[in-house]
Amino acid sequence: MIELEDTFGAIDIYLFDQLLKGRLTPDMRVLDAGCGGGRNLVYLLQHGFQVWGVDSNPDSVERTRSLASRLAPESDLERFVVTPVERLPHPDGAFDFVISSAVLHFAPDEAAFDAMVDDMWRVLAGGGVMFARLASTISLENRVEPIEGRRHRLPDGSVRFLVDEAMLLGRTRRLGGELLDPIKTTVVQDMRSMTTWVVRKGGARA
Repeated sequence: MIELEDTFGAIDIYLFDQLLKGRLTPDMRVLDAGCGGGRNLVYLLQHGFQVWGVDSNPDSVERTRSLASRLAPESDLERFVVTPVERLPHPDGAFDFVISSAVLHFAPDEAAFDAMVDDMWRVLAGGGVMFARLASTISLENRVEPIEGRRHRLPDGSVRFLVDEAMLLGRTRRLGGELLDPIKTTVVQDMRSMTTWVVRKGGARA
């Protein structure tokens, strides 16, 4: 009997969708930008993917290193480092796939949001994919409370930087990227609205 949690961990269901579509393959160099404790890396670590991770929280990075050590003992643990997403230490074009799951909505303002997106895009190779899952106003426009700029209070009481469809489409154009999937949004009843933004960078993979 297959133990799904042992195989996939608590992977974001929409990242799992990218696996099913063949957009994540073991020959790829993958960066989890805001990796937390590594919940999206369980399957990748166990199946030979070349994985890197960053997080601004040292405890989170330590948990990810422990996970990697357990699931893929041959892993280079120095690939998991403490750094903010807007200051990635990696060279341009270093990765084929960049994951940003539940990270961008913690931006304090639009400039910080763009700084994070721009640095993830910088380290993405030609033909690579940026996968982002973040909170939005989509379908909750009349139920969020504006605070300042794009920061809003959600129905669950949390305060987040919220995007909308027009902003994501505008950022896609500014980056010169291509939407791989239509922008998809899941409304969590009486809590929040979570949007998936999947963008491919122009050019061919190295």
